[in-house]
Amino acid sequence: MQTFEFPERFFITGTDTDIGKTVVSAILMAGLNAAYWKPIQSGQDGMTDTDWMRSVTGFSDESFIPETYLLSQPLSPHASAEYDRRRIELSAFNLPDNEKYPRLIVEGAGGVMVPLNKNQLMIDLMKYLDLPVLLVARSAIGTINHTLLSIDVLRRKGLEVLGVVMNGLKNQINKEAIESFGRVHVIAQVDNLPMINFDILKNAYIRYFNE
Repeated sequence: MQTFEFPERFFITGTDTDIGKTVVSAILMAGLNAAYWKPIQSGQDGMTDTDWMRSVTGFSDESFIPETYLLSQPLSPHASAEYDRRRIELSAFNLPDNEKYPRLIVEGAGGVMVPLNKNQLMIDLMKYLDLPVLLVARSAIGTINHTLLSIDVLRRKGLEVLGVVMNGLKNQINKEAIESFGRVHVIAQVDNLPMINFDILKNAYIRYFNE
């Protein structure tokens, strides 16, 4: 078996919201022993994604970089920021120190084209941070269209697409279509995890991210 070689730092985005970006981030954090940064958190609901990641991985606080924008409402970042009477500015984002965090996973909020403010989108943040991108997609029907559109816009922006991770029941037809039409590698197909803790995440990394 040959493990996929991830770069030291990369950005995880998705074809939509609530498709498993954070679970994939947790698997990769456990497998790569990486730090985690979610620059924008929209909606807290008692536990942020960073809080959840800390609880399931068991990593120390030093492995988690605080959010640049911690917004109150579970809305698109631009709408949540407006509700909080704030404005998201690209100049506010700074990549964490490379020496302190040599391995880093950055997780976006929502999908590629989610608005940050009246003029800029999540993809503009990806370009600003200048990191290669891992795209998370559903495995179910509809994913081919959403995934190919996301890949296309990422490449048009000049971003490197590392590959795709599909979440849900394995679907070989959708996988092959995405690889063929998207000219991209589906790195892993991740099943729903019945429960999540560090050992399960580490085993999931070994199971799913080997060819």
